[in-house]
Amino acid sequence: MRVENPLHVNGLVLPALMTELLNTGRWRHPGDEVLRDLMPWFESPLDFLTSVEKMRSESRSLTMFADDPPSSHLFREARGSTATATVELPWLDAEQAVLIAVNRILGDDVAMALDYRTDAADPQVVASDFWTDPQQCSWRIVTPTFSQLVEILRLV
Repeated sequence: MRVENPLHVNGLVLPALMTELLNTGRWRHPGDEVLRDLMPWFESPLDFLTSVEKMRSESRSLTMFADDPPSSHLFREARGSTATATVELPWLDAEQAVLIAVNRILGDDVAMALDYRTDAADPQVVASDFWTDPQQCSWRIVTPTFSQLVEILRLV
């Protein structure tokens, strides 16, 4: 069994700022109202994943959905390494993403993720959108960088 470096999830290095926030207990939910202001389209409550192990566990679903054609289509998740075209928003590249917050209510199947396609050190933050088109998920940009998300949420 492969043991991952504590700073890695899905083979991706967590941003240094995320590691610092996790280690100091400052990666915490800012409140539903704050997230609603940041993501007005997002209707379900989220829980922040407050450990690397939780991020690893939840992020495993990305490749599981990407490898199942009906789920891949519904959740708009694909593997960039096997896709016939570049995986771009509103699709999520499952190999270039780490889930950092997930649905609070079982069955809502919504999430917020780091999207490493833009920058490996300070990736953009995206979240699922099932409300604009209930037939299919779209991944939307929350902030252009993780550091900007942290600043907006006043976590530092």
